[in-house]
Amino acid sequence: MLMIHSNFRSYQVAVQVYKQCQQLRLPSYLRDQLLRASSSVVLNLAEGSGKDSILDRKRFYNIAMGSVREVQAILDLADQVPASLVQSADHLGACVYKLGRS
Repeated sequence: MLMIHSNFRSYQVAVQVYKQCQQLRLPSYLRDQLLRASSSVVLNLAEGSGKDSILDRKRFYNIAMGSVREVQAILDLADQVPASLVQSADHLGACVYKLGRS
């Protein structure tokens, strides 16, 4: 597995949340939205980390935070979500929140 951001912990957590989301069985409309939102977190963290300007980085990290909240909302709507995924999404939210405020 290629780890482009091997020392970027929030990115690693986001990738793991995305992979956990892939395993959920949901109605197709929720599954599609969940996968888009969880991949958006990963992609915005990656793009933000490549920006030179602090303001540009924060902008992408704040977009990622919005996508984390979307993931959490979908998990609230879904039935039989593993507690481990909810905890991972909450941890990811804390990580991304901190990035946006640093």
